[in-house]
Amino acid sequence: MPILNRAAEMQDEIAEWRRTIHRQPEILFAVEKTAAFVAEKLREFGVDDIVTGIGRTGVVGLIRGKGEGRTIGLRADMDALPIEETSGKPWSSTVKGKMHACGHDGHTAMLLGAARYLAETRNFSGNVAVIFQPAEEGGGGGNEMVKDGMMERFGIAEVYGMHNLPGMAVGSFGTRPGPIMAATDEFVITVKGRGGHAALPHKTVDPIVIGAAVVTALQTIVSRVADPIASLVVSVTKFNAGFAHNVIPEQAQLAGTVRTLSAEMRGEAEARIRQICAGLGAAHGAEITVGYHRNYPVTANHADETGHAVAVAQEIAGEAAVDPALDPMMGGEDFSYMLLSRPGAFIFLGNGDTAGLHHPAYDFNDDAIPHGVSYWVKLAESRLAA
Repeated sequence: MPILNRAAEMQDEIAEWRRTIHRQPEILFAVEKTAAFVAEKLREFGVDDIVTGIGRTGVVGLIRGKGEGRTIGLRADMDALPIEETSGKPWSSTVKGKMHACGHDGHTAMLLGAARYLAETRNFSGNVAVIFQPAEEGGGGGNEMVKDGMMERFGIAEVYGMHNLPGMAVGSFGTRPGPIMAATDEFVITVKGRGGHAALPHKTVDPIVIGAAVVTALQTIVSRVADPIASLVVSVTKFNAGFAHNVIPEQAQLAGTVRTLSAEMRGEAEARIRQICAGLGAAHGAEITVGYHRNYPVTANHADETGHAVAVAQEIAGEAAVDPALDPMMGGEDFSYMLLSRPGAFIFLGNGDTAGLHHPAYDFNDDAIPHGVSYWVKLAESRLAA
């Protein structure tokens, strides 16, 4: 079937909710205004139970169906990014240095629209938990909600997530079983040498030269350690050292990210970074320390639930508009923690020909709203068939 008539009818109103959220972006866990807006709408819709403060500032609404049954969770993220907006839209951010550059305003608005529809119709048995999460952009809010006992408290048996994707046509969907987004580890490498006069380099242990060697050597992890068909990214994104033209400094510091799609490659990459730094430190007579932080894990879809998500998307968009074997992406997503806790699936929804995610000119495409709302509704109704 195509998109729901009711979803199309609600599009303009949902877009207004989205634009209201867009005007007042909040970052990480400090999403109090957004969470209050969400809770107010859920009360207005007649959602049965509304709990705030899950995972610090998350909101969960429970909608009971017409009969007994299990509970599935539908998740949207609420937080924005520390970026100055340049979209020029009438609903642009009113908060300096903050904007919804990843479409979380659209995700939240679409799930609110689905919550309204499901609360009105209740054409399912069991319960739907609508999950509104803070701090996806680096704060691990999904992990905080899981650690706060959300799954157990609401009896969630399966959980589903959705994200918009610029460059994919509006009305299209894409997903895949197994890894769909990468683990996002971070490292800080500190090179401690011996400083001195730049005209007497032989009396120093130059941390800049050693740091440059580290940068070059790290690239061999991808080119000479990883299987050529495996997915791995090692990027050095910071290199800080020195303070004057004629002084070789005592220390240099490098930082960056490692992206992987498997636990095996994740462990191998970390081990090789440590080995390279230890070897170069010994070779140059410097002390090199590695701080390595395992951030979001791999976002890995469960096969059965992904198959069902694909079938629902195809029912709405048509088979030709759904990619069931979408290439994995090396960006990260803390919905991964929820998929480690419960079976489920993460799907992408087309945002059309727009600026990319995390770009200052990005804006969520409101034409995608009825497609996203229809997906949520049909997923809930089919997974909890009365």
